Amino acid sequence: MTRSAQPPRPRCGARWPLAAALLAAGCAASTTVGPQWSDPQFAGRSLRGARLLVVCEAPDPALRRQCQDRVAAELVAYGATPVVGGELPAGAPVGRPIGETWLPAARDARAQAIFSAALSANQAIYNPGPSIGIGIGGWSGGNSSVGGGVGISMPVGEARASMALGATGQLTDVASGRTMWTGSASTAYSSDLSGQIGELARAVVEAAGKAGYF
Repeated sequence: MTRSAQPPRPRCGARWPLAAALLAAGCAASTTVGPQWSDPQFAGRSLRGARLLVVCEAPDPALRRQCQDRVAAELVAYGATPVVGGELPAGAPVGRPIGETWLPAARDARAQAIFSAALSANQAIYNPGPSIGIGIGGWSGGNSSVGGGVGISMPVGEARASMALGATGQLTDVASGRTMWTGSASTAYSSDLSGQIGELARAVVEAAGKAGYF
């Protein structure tokens, strides 16, 4: 199955100031693919048409399910047959690689490989909104002040949280339990977590495809 062509992405560093300003948001939200590694033992092995168990690790159950659904959708586009994993197996040892943890479930599902993705997140607060300072001998609002004295600053309105997400993808051979490929990707800070998960899923599956597995 041939993956459909993707529309061209905005190119950062436009020569004209107006174009650069219009592209700034898209460039800031770009997804970066990090280091990768492949086991030479599996060189040339294609997983097109293969049955793959798809599992994700994430700090939140909703993010985990979104990750699994998006990775599965990307794998379908590359010709694989994904089977989405459920809850973490009962009694699974803590700290073991995600591929090893899911090997029994993958064998039960008759999967040839496991495509796993471990999400990580960093949180930052931005744009807290205007503030009002109350003190002795003066007042302040926003960035201006009158008078002097000592006081406190109180935010007005809600602050917005922004996340920078990362994902480490891994292909695990079910028969041998060996890691076939692993790679990482990360996003810029954004408040659109669902969009970031979709971009990370696309990036790690695409990287595995370029490594020769799809």
